[in-house]
Amino acid sequence: MYYYPMQPPYILLLVGFLTALTSGLALSGTLEVILQEWPSLNKEPIKSSSSFKQLLVPFIGITVGVCLFMYSGLEIFGFPSPLALGVGLPLSLLTCLFVWLQLRSLLEFVSSRGMQSLDLDSWS
Repeated sequence: MYYYPMQPPYILLLVGFLTALTSGLALSGTLEVILQEWPSLNKEPIKSSSSFKQLLVPFIGITVGVCLFMYSGLEIFGFPSPLALGVGLPLSLLTCLFVWLQLRSLLEFVSSRGMQSLDLDSWS
């Protein structure tokens, strides 16, 4: 027997997408401001966690938006609600955790070696 939801959560899909999109734009703007302030600082800015605290709120918004988008997308494609939550939530949370760890290590790398160390065009 197939499962067809009576009211597919199209609104939740849209809300999750827009939440992740607007939070991503906020994260991008915050990251640009932090990177523009780094040359003016004489000390290493990454050692103080204020940069990461500024990035944490938009990143949590992205995480919530992706979780909501994944859950409602799976439910639209026929997964029962508990199964969609059981698959979508861990998958999106782990992905966002790995992205956060990669962002943190990349910012620490740039802080210690400078922005020129990320020039990938010179390797080819």
